[in-house]
Amino acid sequence: MNENQPKISLVIIHYNTPHYLESCLTAIFEQTYKNIEVIFIDNNSPDKSGLEYVKKTFGHKTNLIIVPNSENLGYARAANQGIRMAIEGKDQEEALKSDPQEAAFENSGHFEKADYVVITNPDIVYSPTYFEELIPRMEERQDVAAATGKVYKYDFDRLQPTNIIDTVGLFAYKNRRIIDDGQGLIDEGQFDEECEVFGVSGACPLYRTKALEDVKIMGEYLDEDFFMYKEDVDLSWRFLLAGWKNLYYPLAVAYHGRGTGVQRRFFNKEIVAHRNSLSKFQKKYSFKNQHLMERKNELWTNFFLDFFPIMLKKLAIFTYITFKEPYLWGSYFDYLKQLPKALRKRRLIMKKRRISAKDMRKWFQRQSKYLKNK
Repeated sequence: MNENQPKISLVIIHYNTPHYLESCLTAIFEQTYKNIEVIFIDNNSPDKSGLEYVKKTFGHKTNLIIVPNSENLGYARAANQGIRMAIEGKDQEEALKSDPQEAAFENSGHFEKADYVVITNPDIVYSPTYFEELIPRMEERQDVAAATGKVYKYDFDRLQPTNIIDTVGLFAYKNRRIIDDGQGLIDEGQFDEECEVFGVSGACPLYRTKALEDVKIMGEYLDEDFFMYKEDVDLSWRFLLAGWKNLYYPLAVAYHGRGTGVQRRFFNKEIVAHRNSLSKFQKKYSFKNQHLMERKNELWTNFFLDFFPIMLKKLAIFTYITFKEPYLWGSYFDYLKQLPKALRKRRLIMKKRRISAKDMRKWFQRQSKYLKNK
């Protein structure tokens, strides 16, 4: 490893997707950027073939740490597990003393603290120079908390990349609906400009450890009450409130399989058209977590300025679920149960706020710039 390079801890959270691991890990270990440590967390997958594959094929790697959890911690808690390992830089014995719930690490000794943490889905395939492109830009932009490169759809059926955009960052509408910007659009050169964005998708976000420590709430980086879904949006929102920036950098290129499919979701009719591709599990957590996220991070001034688009969206959603997906009312009641804790977290978030309501409001827009003039 090049000790002059900032260190990246790349955390892979795996649950029952062994078919993605070869392409994901091979691309990581072939990176031209060398100061990378890989923390592979298996979240107690019922199918152990993925864990066994990683041990057999990559277990000899000195920069690989394998963590076989004894229970499924969910995405957010497992991510925090990896982030703590990266930030605290503890050895095996020390880590187990601080968190006896963690399973024993395999192939691990002492490791140094990381400058950056990347949370990687197993269906991500990085281009060889992804981190060599991205890290120098992050070193130049010390005000940036999180970054993503240009992420395309990867076609795992044909085992080939495409020129269809998966994400170029997160985009927030005035009604507080938040999407992966550019998703489903063909890249015709319109995504080649670097820009600050509302946030960074959870598929392969790169986080500055200093920023993660700055916005940590109740000992958590990602909100563990979310379990999974929208925790990446929540963290992006907190970064902005604390005065940090989120960056899209197009020279770094990656590819994403995305189990739910790469679909356009710019308009309400597109959302409704693809609802059937989502499981009830996804819908329940996404619905609950959207409410938690808004309640934790919304600024009252901006809420009242955008009152009509926000309330029209809520009215449309509650009407829709009443007639089409009534089981989601159970998720709303789950949100109400978690609300007291969310309000405690909100008070801590607002104590860290360094941005004005006016500066925050600019991130909520009517339409993605990539759809304009089309």
